[in-house]
Amino acid sequence: MTNAERERRSDPAWRFWGPYVAARQWGTVREDYSADGDAWSSFGFEQSHARAYRWGEDGLGAICDRWQLLCFGLALWNGADPILKERPFGLTNKQGNHGEDAKEYWWVLDDTPSHSWSQWLYRYPQREYPYDELRRVNAGRSKLEREYELIDTGVLDRYFDVTLTYAKAAPDEIHVVIEATNHGPEAAPLHLLPTIWFRNTWSWGRDDRHPWLQAQDGRIRCDHATLGTYWLSAENAPEILVTGNETNAKSLFGAAENPAPYTKDGIGEHVIRGAATVDPSGRGTKGAFWYRFDAVQPGQTVTVRLRLSTSDSPYVPAETDRIVAARHAEADTFYADLLDGVPAPEQHVARRCFSGLLWSTKMYRFNVPEWLEGDPAQPTPPASRTSGRNTRWGHLDLAELMSLPDEWEYPWFAAWDLAFHTVPLSYVDPDLAKQQLVLLSREWLMHPDGQLPAYEWNFGDVNPPVHAWAALRVFRIDAAATGRPDLDFLRRIFHKQLLTFSWWVNRKDSDGSNIFEGGFLGMDNVGPFDRSAPPAGWRLEQSDATSWMAIFCLSMLEIAFELARTDHAYEDAATKFFEHFLAIADAASRFGGGGLWDETDGFCYDVLSRDGADPQPLRVRSMSGLLPIAAVATIPDWVWDELPGFASRVAWLDKRHPERMRHCSGGRMRTLSLLDTKQLRRMLNRMLDEGEFLSPYGIRSLSAEYRNGYSVGIDGQQLPIDYEPAESHSGLFGGNSNWRGPVWFPVNVLLTDALRSYGAEEITAAMPSGSSRQLGMVAVAEELERRLVALFLPAQNGRRPGTPVDHPDGPRWSEHPTFSEYFNGDTGAGLGASHQTGWTALVAALIAGRVIKDF
Repeated sequence: MTNAERERRSDPAWRFWGPYVAARQWGTVREDYSADGDAWSSFGFEQSHARAYRWGEDGLGAICDRWQLLCFGLALWNGADPILKERPFGLTNKQGNHGEDAKEYWWVLDDTPSHSWSQWLYRYPQREYPYDELRRVNAGRSKLEREYELIDTGVLDRYFDVTLTYAKAAPDEIHVVIEATNHGPEAAPLHLLPTIWFRNTWSWGRDDRHPWLQAQDGRIRCDHATLGTYWLSAENAPEILVTGNETNAKSLFGAAENPAPYTKDGIGEHVIRGAATVDPSGRGTKGAFWYRFDAVQPGQTVTVRLRLSTSDSPYVPAETDRIVAARHAEADTFYADLLDGVPAPEQHVARRCFSGLLWSTKMYRFNVPEWLEGDPAQPTPPASRTSGRNTRWGHLDLAELMSLPDEWEYPWFAAWDLAFHTVPLSYVDPDLAKQQLVLLSREWLMHPDGQLPAYEWNFGDVNPPVHAWAALRVFRIDAAATGRPDLDFLRRIFHKQLLTFSWWVNRKDSDGSNIFEGGFLGMDNVGPFDRSAPPAGWRLEQSDATSWMAIFCLSMLEIAFELARTDHAYEDAATKFFEHFLAIADAASRFGGGGLWDETDGFCYDVLSRDGADPQPLRVRSMSGLLPIAAVATIPDWVWDELPGFASRVAWLDKRHPERMRHCSGGRMRTLSLLDTKQLRRMLNRMLDEGEFLSPYGIRSLSAEYRNGYSVGIDGQQLPIDYEPAESHSGLFGGNSNWRGPVWFPVNVLLTDALRSYGAEEITAAMPSGSSRQLGMVAVAEELERRLVALFLPAQNGRRPGTPVDHPDGPRWSEHPTFSEYFNGDTGAGLGASHQTGWTALVAALIAGRVIKDF
């Protein structure tokens, strides 16, 4: 059978429109022009319905063009809410007792790489949305209590399920179906307002061009200097409401006048309060069709069909049904081919996961020089701007489609998150996966000194250098699926990663010891103090930073091997990274006498050091100490025959410096690793101990041995750390993330990937520790992967372990797997962000990898 979607995904024209609008733009650094840099407070949810955004847009299930010039989304009103429901609500970092937290329920049901077929579901209460109650109750809860969620308020005893379906007839013709089903015990009113609007590009004094939309002959005509003309048509001739995508300065800030007569909240004010706030001429920059259903019966579904197209031909709703059916069938074929042979429950999880990952590709626009300088038509930024956040990143200028971690909680790219995203992306959309990795290293992102930008809160923070690791996996997965190794992609990545590697060596090894410092490195509160600010006078030599650099070395070595097969110039690079890895491994074992390895405990620790004092191991068993396991690679058998220059150098080292080669074991299939076999066995005994790291659903990030508390002494002060299997009890990093016990997907996958590399050695371990069940390393990896996948599969009671506690049981809930940021280290319950089909999408890679045997 022809796989139309597989062919379509290689045509850039089909990607011009997609779900590129995030669920949240308010509360982002981009929109923050305050003096104190408090992004959450400077532009909060309370302003979002009436204040124009500067850098992007947000919405409910919204789509836009590739440049986010014209957007389409859904607004809803239940007859009770004080504002239209146009975007998901959530608490800010300071309002939530565990940091920012979305207080809505929605799911991505389906999506394809070209976005020619997409479905999105929103659960809308029929009673007034309890904004104030959610703020008030959460404000009164401590970090020891769970969050107060929408389900706890009782308003979801009756709700509408509202489904948005998008199906493309052509790259510039999108058919839309909106279906709303009453899941309440009595009839209820519902207003559906499919909305189209232009992003505000004209209010800032940098672009004089002004787009317009116009109600015309029962349709909405949209004219833009770049896009040309689009027509939004709808069935059943609803009333058209038009206003401007302009700030209501009078309402928000008490201004004497508004810059424009009709403002962003005009449609809502007209629908809810009957105000004269829509333009009677039907001309503006934001328009909606107003569908009013006074009494939707219990179980009844109301349906609305629309078409967005460059064609002004008459709209035939029956054509929408035909296009929807065709695209749906093609999506089924696409995923059936991709997941052929995978059991049905896992297929469902993987398809939902891939769809959420694709849906999380968003337009990310941020010109840091303009942001620092301010706009000509707006107030001058405060003086603090010139010495504050991101001033070192004046080169960064983005208007790109980027894979974001979560469309509400993290609507911005993060460097190490994005690298992990590309691995599952490479199964479903390899071109996008490769493009994302190349993009991160382009001149308008990468700093001139080679550092990769971390995230918009502080581009200069340091994220783990996992991009070479990800690029190698993307390359291999793509080659396995297509039979065509993309060496051009690998070369582009390799050359740019050379710059990043040099930055790490020059900036994060302060004394040239080959032991690295990186700060918190993404694992927010894994230690007893902020690892970016160690105790005064001390330098933190990090097990994880050193391991990340060892992994970086080995990934660059393996990439150099691949490139050297067709260009022997890369043999020199392979030799360089081979010897650099040996230097790091040697330093890790020698530093401070015993290195990062602690012979007494059989574990690797961070080390505190300062001039004139003996190094002090930071004896906390955490993921930081497990990461040396992941620093492993196997030299393929073919290297010795095909790369004679490299082979001769290794032979020379074997003969002249055998002491340096103790980290390179085996025969022709040699294994390079930070840990020798004895050390690995001892580390595995810790990692696979159910009383320490091994949970029913993967590897915990902190040893459960600290359930009753633990402390380390530094300069006479005791610094405590507790095993916390769920939400953080600490305010470190805002308290919205926890590495003190939960299971995190990315590091778990790194560990299982590494264990497969040890498979060439005849190493076994008891799993669990202390049992008689001895498994080889591949079998251990497979068992851990089974536990990770089990987070998303229904258990005997029908409930998925990884489902957040606020999701009730029942078919209308259990059919929708959630993809949480991290998982309870004891129960597997989902925690943190609940739409994290970012790095948690690695579960789809584990599932699909059973078909494409390369990961």
